[in-house]
Amino acid sequence: MYRARDRIDNAEWVAELHEAADRLELGEEARSRAEDLFLSSVPESDRSKRAVIATSLYAASLLTGTQRSQTTVAEEVGVARLTIQQRWKPLLREAGFEPPDW
Repeated sequence: MYRARDRIDNAEWVAELHEAADRLELGEEARSRAEDLFLSSVPESDRSKRAVIATSLYAASLLTGTQRSQTTVAEEVGVARLTIQQRWKPLLREAGFEPPDW
């Protein structure tokens, strides 16, 4: 869970997440879930925040049934696909979800 202050402290990153969600044509449920995932696991380092944005968007698309490929999300956010591949399952586990085994 995150604090309201986290949203304020990371406003520019949340805006970037929503811009990427626009490009990915994700609906409101996926956007909201991605924002929650991001703010619940936002790293201290600005360098890592873009990776968490991408991973949050990918995981949210899975959770809401609006799946986008890792490659598509990675390209829209500007990270390597491998970044998402390595982080999405731990992100879901940290949020209390059981990731699929495929």
